[in-house]
Amino acid sequence: MYLSIISSLLTYICVLLAVAFFTLLERKGLSYIQIRKGPNKVGVAGLPQPIADAAKLLTKEIAKPTMANYSPYFGAPIFSFVLALLLWQLYPSLYSLSYFKWGILFFLCVSSLNVYGTLLAGWASNSKYALLGSLRAIAQTISYEISMALILLFPLFLVGTFSFIEIKESQEYIWLSFLMFPVSLMWFVTCVAETNRAPFDFAEGESELVSGFNIEYGSAGFALIFLAEYANILIMSLLSALLFFGGSSMIIFESDIAFMLKILFFAFVFIWVRGSYPRFRYDLLMNLTWKSFLPASLCFLLLIYILSYLLYY
Repeated sequence: MYLSIISSLLTYICVLLAVAFFTLLERKGLSYIQIRKGPNKVGVAGLPQPIADAAKLLTKEIAKPTMANYSPYFGAPIFSFVLALLLWQLYPSLYSLSYFKWGILFFLCVSSLNVYGTLLAGWASNSKYALLGSLRAIAQTISYEISMALILLFPLFLVGTFSFIEIKESQEYIWLSFLMFPVSLMWFVTCVAETNRAPFDFAEGESELVSGFNIEYGSAGFALIFLAEYANILIMSLLSALLFFGGSSMIIFESDIAFMLKILFFAFVFIWVRGSYPRFRYDLLMNLTWKSFLPASLCFLLLIYILSYLLYY
């Protein structure tokens, strides 16, 4: 029991460090995409920049809007942050002490609760901009959760297990992305929409919503909201690598390093997409999931079911 607690705490500490330096990678990546230097004033090549940002945010005065509903206002960032850390229990490390046999169900249950953190943050702030941002995020997240759940059925049908570990190990000879390339592309677009990232960042549309659902947050509350967002980006990158680019190796360190490189690649693609595409129109975003992803995933599922039935019999 004590080993499990220590292992979880070490995982959470590593996640927080990864999130901190992922923000630096994003700033550097966007700066070179836009042909400029990026953070280069704090220390060598801006490496201590995440520590400086954390110190600045955590030492600022906590904002208390006059008309806010304080209990959910302060509870929403903590709720979002706890849910983001819970998803990291699914990390398939060779040094983990326990594994989820029903990992896909756990992921769907926890990820479906993420929308409540955004809802509480926008509603409790008692600001029209925050409320509009949270309503748009709720509609977007709930819509894309449907296609995400359907896409998750593909590896489940092919491998026949709810365990992420077994899905990863089943791809030792061929990646599932080769068998289902269009589905893997749909999965990644759905991940970008689920995490409210550009070009689908309607929850934080600065041009029309003045930073969106988090407009009334500062200091520690703002830090927790963005720690949760970036932790979710990293867990989605991990799941993308695991579901469609998995595989195992007899050499432990080679396997772990290769898997981390895959995660880093998908995390960088999130940044690359942000630096390359303008914000989508909201009606086009909704049409994409309801009129494109949903029918396509249902047709692909039907095709896989028919093929598996014919092969079995």
